[in-house]
Amino acid sequence: MESYREAGAARSKVKHRTLANLTHHAPEEVAALEFALKHKRDLPRLEAALGAEVKQGRSVGAVWALKQVAERVGLVKALGNSEEGKRALWLVLARLLDQGSRLSAVRLAEGQAAGEVLGLSGFDEDDLYSAMDWLEKRQGRIEQSLFRSRHASSPPQLYLYDVTSSYLEGDCNAYGAYGYNRDGKRGKKQIVVGLLLDGAGEPVSVEVFAGNTQDVLTVESQVRKLADRFGAKGVTLVGDRGMLKSAQLTELSAEGFHYLTAITKPQIDSLLKSGALQLGMFDEKLCEVEERGIESRGHRVRYLLRKNPQRAAELGASREDKFRCLQARAIKRNAYLAEHPRAKVETGLRDINAYAKRLRIDGWARVRIEGRGLVVEVDEEARQAESRLDGCYVLKTDVPPAAADAETLHARYKDLTEVERAFRVMKTVHLELRPVYVQKASRTRAHVFIVMLAFLLQRQLQRAWRPLDLTVEEGINALASLCAYELVLQNHAGYLTVPKPRADLQPLFSALNTTPPTHLPRRLESVVTKAKLPPRRKKA
Repeated sequence: MESYREAGAARSKVKHRTLANLTHHAPEEVAALEFALKHKRDLPRLEAALGAEVKQGRSVGAVWALKQVAERVGLVKALGNSEEGKRALWLVLARLLDQGSRLSAVRLAEGQAAGEVLGLSGFDEDDLYSAMDWLEKRQGRIEQSLFRSRHASSPPQLYLYDVTSSYLEGDCNAYGAYGYNRDGKRGKKQIVVGLLLDGAGEPVSVEVFAGNTQDVLTVESQVRKLADRFGAKGVTLVGDRGMLKSAQLTELSAEGFHYLTAITKPQIDSLLKSGALQLGMFDEKLCEVEERGIESRGHRVRYLLRKNPQRAAELGASREDKFRCLQARAIKRNAYLAEHPRAKVETGLRDINAYAKRLRIDGWARVRIEGRGLVVEVDEEARQAESRLDGCYVLKTDVPPAAADAETLHARYKDLTEVERAFRVMKTVHLELRPVYVQKASRTRAHVFIVMLAFLLQRQLQRAWRPLDLTVEEGINALASLCAYELVLQNHAGYLTVPKPRADLQPLFSALNTTPPTHLPRRLESVVTKAKLPPRRKKA
């Protein structure tokens, strides 16, 4: 029964209403309820009487928060509700929680509430490899679903594209090959990864290529994806210098796309010699030139010229520093020649010239023999010729002036730094694309795709937690400390209760507009690895 006063009356009157009727319940049920209410302030006695035991449960906070973000961006819907889809989702969340192999993802699930939050059944590493195979076959469809969820009403008109390489520790990867290594790791095979972002910096698609693939050869598939998979029309593709050459511009033109890129120094020299550009046009203020007689799909080719004085100063300082290093090496060699009369001066000359070539200053730094010593001199005319384009760059585009002015296009080209930032996060900062623990081509593609999906979630977390002055990794580690506790009744299945988060965790949940659940279903399925810890690691 519940008693209450009726509001609104001149003299409030106490009334009663029935909340539940126990008349038809068994006497033992009524007695149990009476006992529980009688001892509600003495839980230890109540637990002892019921044969209940309280145990520490798995970590809930981070998994719950990441799933909420995945639902918000449409990833849960894109992956679906099948068991394979749920395991693929766990692979994405595990990449954010603790980077590693599929084996480590299984061991991670032993301490995380993956089953309770994601509704997963028991699994091992073989199940996760199967999930990778399932994910790879549906990559195009999943990318398309995520794209529609973000851009259903207004598709983007600008896309950013760039490539990177990631070295491999082994030799058996299907994509592994020797090529231009951006990581500075000599003697290691690598893979090439192409990443396509929209104008806001959100990932749209990722693709894996053999490690010896040239940048320009990766563009065609991006044009096909934009046209066929994402239905892009009349969009602009922004690519770094050397990425979009004549063949690629022809492909873009055939699809009705525009381009925005930078040209190389040899190309700038060629335009200066032809008179299309003049050296005096390069200034801190942006200058625009339309090349006469050159058109792309009826649009004039536009060149945007600018000189960055800060970059020019950096290049000048670097050039002087290299020259000082060359002089120091020559002084050291002269000292050796003075101490060793039988040493050949010509050998020292070859060494100093080779060093100048490695420093790329051999065009203006001259070394000659004088007696039994080496003298380093500067060809001032050659140095001036080499430094005349320091800090100068030229953007090339066929976007009509009515569609975008010079300042807008310049700003959009600078947005390519978003791709560079994405590569840093995906490769080293947090998500650790390498080492690549798989060898098959399909699973390599799946691994890179998982990292891209994790980056999609990472961007949402970073945006939400930026005002809190902490990194995404710090925020996830903090949320992982929120664990459930499990109430087991006489060795039967009980339930999981999630305590109220600590005060320092509340802002993290609030920034994501979510709160953790108070209760979770207890899942009995086990998560067990087939692989055992090797003896060498047990001894470590």
